[in-house]
Amino acid sequence: MEEKNQTTVTEFHFLGLSDLFHQKIVIFIMLLFVYLVTMGGNLGMIILIWIDLRLHTPMYFFLSHLSFVDICSSSSIAPKMLYDIFAEKKGISFVGCATQMWFSGLFVTTECFLLAVMAYDRFTAICKPLLYTLIMSQDICVLLVIGPYAIAAINITTHTTLIFRLPFCGSNGINHFFCDISPLLSLACADTWINKLVLFVLAGAIGVVSGLIIMVSYVCILVAILKVQTVGGRKKAFSTCSSHLAAVSILYGTLFFIYVRPSSSSSLDINKVISVFYSVVIPMLNPLIYSLRNNEVKDAFRRRLKGYYFYNRQIK
Repeated sequence: MEEKNQTTVTEFHFLGLSDLFHQKIVIFIMLLFVYLVTMGGNLGMIILIWIDLRLHTPMYFFLSHLSFVDICSSSSIAPKMLYDIFAEKKGISFVGCATQMWFSGLFVTTECFLLAVMAYDRFTAICKPLLYTLIMSQDICVLLVIGPYAIAAINITTHTTLIFRLPFCGSNGINHFFCDISPLLSLACADTWINKLVLFVLAGAIGVVSGLIIMVSYVCILVAILKVQTVGGRKKAFSTCSSHLAAVSILYGTLFFIYVRPSSSSSLDINKVISVFYSVVIPMLNPLIYSLRNNEVKDAFRRRLKGYYFYNRQIK
């Protein structure tokens, strides 16, 4: 019985986003543009934080890791997706599918907890400014970055192990553009209620824990801001938090819709469209949000441009 239950699937096939040629052209151009902006924006953010000494603070240390996660998250999906748009055979090996799901899940979960860490950092900076350097020491910052990766690795390893132990003896066509949990579960020829229960519990736990950290942090921040007497002080405090709140709202809204709400087979097509947003578009939006709404990042960018301009003038 054990031999009969072993999977014989060696390859999966993606159904992709569209079969119409003119739609493929539009989708390819848009996604290529988004991916290039994602890579350029996040790499630029990492380099700017690295070379500008004024940005060597815990807040921007976490932001640089968020940019790194966005690069990895997008790169685990976008290149294969772009290649498959015009490919006649959109195939991926059994091992390749497991690998893609593991890495994409790792970086998405890591991003959730990194956003929670960044909320805690803002809480400490605004509510406990005198103790900020003591609480957010270098060792603590390193641990607060390692923690999200460790939790994410445990989470996605659990899902990957449970899913790829299932027998896939029917269709191997995945109604998606990458190896995600729900589309794979729909292909298994076995009862998947345990997988769905584990998915709901772990996704809910991750959302609740990281969400509570963010919510409690910002409630305390709001109370502290309301106590500030000057309008300028309130404005400065709000400006340091608004970009982070925008990033949190966008990511958590899409992930909650896909992984926490009750799923059905009819929702796979909707999830596929939304997955484009959280897997490809959000990694592009984060550096734009933090650069356009953060005065310190804009000032650092202006200093780099001025330095580059004067350097070129001296050479000439």
